[in-house]
Amino acid sequence: MLLNDLMPQFDVVERHSTLVRAPAGIVFNSIREADLAGGPVARVLLALRFVPATLAAVVRSPRAAWTEIRDRVSTRQRVVRLHDFEGAGFRVVAERAPEELVIGLLGRFWTLRGGACADVAADTFRAGPSAGLALAGWNFIVTPQPGGSSELRTETRVWCAPDVRWKFRLYWLGVRPGSGLIRHEMLRAIRRHAERQGRATGVLEDPPDV
Repeated sequence: MLLNDLMPQFDVVERHSTLVRAPAGIVFNSIREADLAGGPVARVLLALRFVPATLAAVVRSPRAAWTEIRDRVSTRQRVVRLHDFEGAGFRVVAERAPEELVIGLLGRFWTLRGGACADVAADTFRAGPSAGLALAGWNFIVTPQPGGSSELRTETRVWCAPDVRWKFRLYWLGVRPGSGLIRHEMLRAIRRHAERQGRATGVLEDPPDV
């Protein structure tokens, strides 16, 4: 597993999976093509993630805060695909199609604005998080199953610099339930997209589970 190679050391981990009635190639492509914030739960939770930052922005500059709120509302109303997460600091750091894709994020996740660093790469994982930062590795794995179906799994690991480990653990206690719901919603979105593609190409004949 690529994530094991990149991130054998970590402080917290979260895993989720679903069965997709579509071939691995279609499922893997759907990771990039699906609307990852298409479900109502995901949209609400993603919006709530930015509430503290928005309130802080209002204190600093109401006009700038209004512009930021308007931009985020516009973003929540459109399709959000994997590449759109790059605006928040996420980067694809490793890929082995059609099996696994690994996304990296480096920052101060427990702060109001998250403090995401834009220059995340495979070398970042080899070096580990610098003081004051935490490094997240988030993958999607597609495994073929009998009958033409596929298992889609996602795993999130976070590795903290020693000086901020306690801060992250406090933050994780609060956000973990919502984080898990968001990942469930994303898996469902990928599953729906893949099964639609499967029907469109004649791979699936029965209606997908919802």
